[in-house]
Amino acid sequence: MIFGAVVIPPVLDLLNSTLGFQGAPGADANSLAAPQAALISAIAQGILGGDLDWKLIGWGAAIGAVVVMVDEALRYTKRGSLPPLAVGMGIYLPMALTLLIPAGALLGRFYDNWAKRTSNPEFAERMGVLLATGLIVGESLFGVAFAMLVGATRQDTPLALVAENPWAVPLSIVVFAGAIVGLYAWTKREASAPIEA
Repeated sequence: MIFGAVVIPPVLDLLNSTLGFQGAPGADANSLAAPQAALISAIAQGILGGDLDWKLIGWGAAIGAVVVMVDEALRYTKRGSLPPLAVGMGIYLPMALTLLIPAGALLGRFYDNWAKRTSNPEFAERMGVLLATGLIVGESLFGVAFAMLVGATRQDTPLALVAENPWAVPLSIVVFAGAIVGLYAWTKREASAPIEA
């Protein structure tokens, strides 16, 4: 708790001063998305300003109640579940943030099914979790390091090697997918190797 209080404020200040947050003064198209903060800000401004659309709040409450009932019915009949929190996050979070969640869940399901067939399933599953955790933490740490580079160089794209072109996004998707497949193939190979005494 103390460590978080010491580390988080300077990191948020760094991100705000270099990249900015969408919805904040001076934000541009490259600013970081802050959907939760934007949602809470919109609700607070709507209540204080008296122009909150209560009809939408009512619709949201009704949808939430229906989702909870469906979730309870599915759990009671043992046919799965429909987590209300996941539905709510899927509704208000932007697609760019949520698109990779089902892709990661599907990849994780394939990996877990494979891990159960190995000689040491617990170790294999743990290796998969470690890889996924490393990807998440690595992305976060790289984001902070990139903000430091932006602040030090005063350039929006300090790591750009070539000019912007239409092949950049498709090629980056292919490289990212290849890196994920390669990392999981390496993890599977390591997890299936016999453990030395």
